[in-house]
Amino acid sequence: MAQTNFYERVYAVARHIPYGRVTSYGAIAKFLGAAKSARMVGYAMNGSHAAGDVPAHRVVNRLGLLTGKHHFGGSEMMKQLLENEGVKVEDNQVQDFKELFWDPSENLTRHL
Repeated sequence: MAQTNFYERVYAVARHIPYGRVTSYGAIAKFLGAAKSARMVGYAMNGSHAAGDVPAHRVVNRLGLLTGKHHFGGSEMMKQLLENEGVKVEDNQVQDFKELFWDPSENLTRHL
């Protein structure tokens, strides 16, 4: 699978993450049939600004940590975007992560 095609598939999944919810790099990778490619999903999120309307701030690591925050033009921007959606963040970690977690495997069909 070409990297560009993979990135576009990542962006398609990310665009479905509901307002006020979060998912993880690994959950997106698993949904796309590339379970060991969470890091590649992270690389895709790093470049998502060029892809347009990708809510990359809603993608965090498997523990709910804002590990991609340094890609948001300021260390607090990712946190601010999440908090604007009602997501509580403390010490760079999404609070109530399990309740806010959105699993693409449970919410999307495979042909994205």
